[in-house]
Amino acid sequence: MSSEESPLGFLVRAIAFAAEKHRHQRRKDAAASPYINHPIALANVLANEGGVFDPVVLCAAILHDTIEDTQTTAEELEGMFGSEVTAVVLEVTDDKNLDSHLRKRLQIEHAPHRSPQAKLVKLADKICNLRDLLSAPPKDWGAERKLDYFDWAAQVVAGVRGTHAGLEAIFDGLLAREGELGQARDWAARYYEH
Repeated sequence: MSSEESPLGFLVRAIAFAAEKHRHQRRKDAAASPYINHPIALANVLANEGGVFDPVVLCAAILHDTIEDTQTTAEELEGMFGSEVTAVVLEVTDDKNLDSHLRKRLQIEHAPHRSPQAKLVKLADKICNLRDLLSAPPKDWGAERKLDYFDWAAQVVAGVRGTHAGLEAIFDGLLAREGELGQARDWAARYYEH
């Protein structure tokens, strides 16, 4: 963000950039909703539910899937949005060259070691993904796959605990609704025993 640019202008520029990069992408829900809805939802959760107004965090939330899911490079992001935003985006970007099981395991392992900004983005991402699974899941996902995602998301979020109590409470509320997917699991006993 340049010294002449307002935080709001910076955020709108990130939204416009992400909208252009994701313009041909759709979510996997039955309605095939526009992909850009997802990063906007993250920024909305952070700002309007979490009270997070740091422009770096909000822009990173908007841009969090651009390197992973589009032809965007880190150099391009850095040139447009600076090194701080790019660093956060890189922290939450999976290496698509790796097998999906390994990527998931690495998210669990790396979550505790991420910056506070990246932890906020990761937490908002998991909140939005659980909401989507409850309200508009991918059309080809059965109950077991949804439940597996809930379990995995809980393991990732366990590594970012202590970042934002309010967002963690929102996540926990969604996790408690896991039974709506077809069968309940005792997530609290598995992940948060002391």
